[in-house]
Amino acid sequence: MARVLTLSRSVHHWHPLRMVTSQAWVRSMSSLEERARAVFAAAVEGVQPDSVVRRGLQRNGNELVVGERTFNLSNNLHLVGFGKAVLGMAAEAERIVGDHLVRGVISVPHGIQETLQRHGKMNMLLGSPSRIKVMEGAKHNLPDPDAQRSAESIRELVSTLTEKDLLLVLISGGGSALLPAPIPPITLQEKQDVTRRLAAAGATIQELNTVRRSLSLLKGGGLAHCAYPAQVVALILSDVIGDPPDLIASGPTVWSKVQPEEVWAILERYDLSASLPSSVKEVLNKTRPQSKGEQPQDPNDHVLNTVIGSNTIALECAGRKARELGLRPVVLSPGVCGDVRAVARLYGLLSRFACSPGKKPPPELESQILQLGPKVGVQSWDLFRTMKQLGDGREEGWCATCLLAGGEPTVQLTGKGRGGRNQELALRVGLELSGAGKKIPAVFLSGGTDGQDGPTEAAGAVSDGEMEIEAKSQGLDVDSFLSNNDSFTCFSRLSEGRRLLLPGLTGTNVMDVHVMLLPPPSPSE
Repeated sequence: MARVLTLSRSVHHWHPLRMVTSQAWVRSMSSLEERARAVFAAAVEGVQPDSVVRRGLQRNGNELVVGERTFNLSNNLHLVGFGKAVLGMAAEAERIVGDHLVRGVISVPHGIQETLQRHGKMNMLLGSPSRIKVMEGAKHNLPDPDAQRSAESIRELVSTLTEKDLLLVLISGGGSALLPAPIPPITLQEKQDVTRRLAAAGATIQELNTVRRSLSLLKGGGLAHCAYPAQVVALILSDVIGDPPDLIASGPTVWSKVQPEEVWAILERYDLSASLPSSVKEVLNKTRPQSKGEQPQDPNDHVLNTVIGSNTIALECAGRKARELGLRPVVLSPGVCGDVRAVARLYGLLSRFACSPGKKPPPELESQILQLGPKVGVQSWDLFRTMKQLGDGREEGWCATCLLAGGEPTVQLTGKGRGGRNQELALRVGLELSGAGKKIPAVFLSGGTDGQDGPTEAAGAVSDGEMEIEAKSQGLDVDSFLSNNDSFTCFSRLSEGRRLLLPGLTGTNVMDVHVMLLPPPSPSE
């Protein structure tokens, strides 16, 4: 907080219409890194679980209001939840519904209660006494026996509900790992092995969720299926590009008919179909097990799914903070995806487009940027719009631009090092900014809004055009670290680890946020 306050006090020295030279920009690199970190912090703050629940859930006497729908409360509300942000969501929901809550069970990451308490985030903890049972599991964001026991407790609760009951379901990123309930005879280990191998092969989050749903009792609408005939209201903090409720946490409250052909196609695409366990093959050739009671003709009739927080909201908050700090915010897209190498290349090209000397950038840059669009999930019109805004910034005389984006790129594992997609992306962008024979004095930050990037204590990292020179001066071979997927170790040694982004567990999760601070273009040479 002190850092943010210091930055705010310095805003009057950073007027958006005052041009500065490249030399002045370089001298202010450390200040720019602080600004990038402040912008990221604002993005995370904008999607805190208590605030998104207050926006999405209101109580009016004995009525519960969600969007334009109203539900009667008569001590008939039950609550379940799963995800990295669910503890804070549940605490706020219990404050809102009060005594109408009968009982609840939530599945949250291992150690989150102690961590939040240690960081003084008491608003994300349940009050005392509480009617909600907290169950921790999924160390390192991987399904484990503890998470499976949590899933079983949730299934038992919802299976007892009647048509008089109202079930409030809280869902956030990380929910898939915290709700593992494999269809027998598949074991948790077998299901985990299949999804791990898919992820290592470069499968998208959509493909991973499709396979998970086909092997689960609760995903793909299974939870709502078990809760019938109770009314189900789901509040969702999205960690999936485009915010599709059927893919977030693998869609436990959105019924979707499992299509074995689609699942087999994904497995064959990554050469996994021949090596599947016999239990998985058996389940994929069967229909989903039936739950209690006669089901409605449309299983989604008794369910209301509402997305209350997303990456788009986080980027809006980041943009407001950037403007406060004297930076011109330009939002590229909340849906950046694809291999980190292609994403890094895009940011490298955009930085050169924005910072090339003269009145107009070389025309070949625009063509190269547009060609990358399909590979990174960014539509052509978003790229055209972004380039136009970058061009307008040159004419309007802004001293700096804050390019913002979000999403969830993927990493193909080729080594056994430590790191995550955000740290690897930052490392690759650092090379882009210092490559091609001309260094770009820009600052780039990539961070996971949940505060965790892979199995490390970092959320991401910050890089710039000086990074490669610094690495060489320390005898560090960045390419070698990248080939071993060891970005965390590389950043830990660079600047004694000061480039790492270490906010700690944030209590929320809306994918990643990318922040690139771009200097003004140099005068014509």
